[in-house]
Amino acid sequence: MMTNIQKVGQIGVPVKDVERSIQFYKEKLELPLLFSTDTMAFFDCNGLRLLLSLPEKEQFAHPSSVVYFQVENIKESYEKMMEKGVEFVGEPHVVAKMGQTETWMTFFKDTENNVHALMSEVHN
Repeated sequence: MMTNIQKVGQIGVPVKDVERSIQFYKEKLELPLLFSTDTMAFFDCNGLRLLLSLPEKEQFAHPSSVVYFQVENIKESYEKMMEKGVEFVGEPHVVAKMGQTETWMTFFKDTENNVHALMSEVHN
């Protein structure tokens, strides 16, 4: 029997300090907090749930996969987040060009040392 995967419903991001990470994702990334407990927090990212959680076991206490947050204007978002003190790993740059569309990215770190990215598709 085939699994008919429809979409990604939730992405888990391991954190060391739930309260500290809630502040970062709420204030710096401006994602709406759905709810939180002592060990986890759930955010909404336009219908995709982002779960921040303390690792259940030491073997899971490592940085997460890279979450690519799509934005309308990557340069404006980059500047706004820089003003809020977000640590970026380089400036926005073109990573791919398909026809008239350029894909721009820039990478940043959260308070838990996870590296994520902003991405934007620019149509010329």
